[in-house]
Amino acid sequence: MNNLVSLEPKQFPAYLEAIESVGAKVVPMGAEVRALVWTDYANPQGLAKMLEANPQLQWVQLPFAGVDAFSQIIQGKPTFTSAKRSYSEPVAEHALMLCMALGRILPERIRAKSWGKKHADSLFDAEVLIIGGGGIAEQLVEMLVPFRSQVTIVRKRPQSSFSTGFTGRIVGFEELDAELAKAQFVVLACALTDETRFLFNADRFALMRDDSYLVNIARGEVVDQDALLAALASGQIAGAATDVTYPEPLPEDHPMWQEPKLIITPHTADTLPQVTRLFSERLRVNVCAWLAGRELTGVVDKELGY
Repeated sequence: MNNLVSLEPKQFPAYLEAIESVGAKVVPMGAEVRALVWTDYANPQGLAKMLEANPQLQWVQLPFAGVDAFSQIIQGKPTFTSAKRSYSEPVAEHALMLCMALGRILPERIRAKSWGKKHADSLFDAEVLIIGGGGIAEQLVEMLVPFRSQVTIVRKRPQSSFSTGFTGRIVGFEELDAELAKAQFVVLACALTDETRFLFNADRFALMRDDSYLVNIARGEVVDQDALLAALASGQIAGAATDVTYPEPLPEDHPMWQEPKLIITPHTADTLPQVTRLFSERLRVNVCAWLAGRELTGVVDKELGY
């Protein structure tokens, strides 16, 4: 195993330092290179071309927790690792903040010019449903412990290991509809796949409580945005918050901006400084493991697609 790693197509000083700090050498792509760190989410075609031209590659590290843009490419020969679980802390923190803001009707109170109604929904002892059972869900579950929230996790493989000490329920996607009718806070923290694309549509919103709140820190296309606006306008659900949309950035004339019961944050659950710091640490861990022939962290399951 040589110590050569390519950092393409964009180089960042922090990533360069992280790779070389554990004994690897960053070099341009060439016939001797077996490991690649690909840094451009918007250019999966470029990665596909590089893989085609370099069949010797054995490992590709992606700096993104969600790899839906690379869904076809990750089926190929190299081992792919993503940044899943790297950014769990700030994203879970953001989800918690959005839940609390919705429960205290902050969208309304921030705009208010008069005293208004008294209203508060609390996370204490509340029914919370989290869709997705990865690192964000595990981190959010820990944050919810002081609130005594009654947490249910919906995940693809309910029998797989989860956070140590978790005392809530874990169910499969076949039980999603039944669980939606119970929960007051619903948090989307799942990967975007063919199964989860527009998972929340008009039919799903119709199943939710009229005092429930939806928080999306997954991908924009997990939610049908037209159906979301209709559910908010009709009172099917009490409020919603999303850190992700389609398209991104969301155009200034998009009707979502006009919905008073919707909080939109501009994909800032994890910011560039946070991502840079946390992914640099993932690089140190994985490049060190690669050089030593040890198991890599965040290996993409080619069957699941994440």
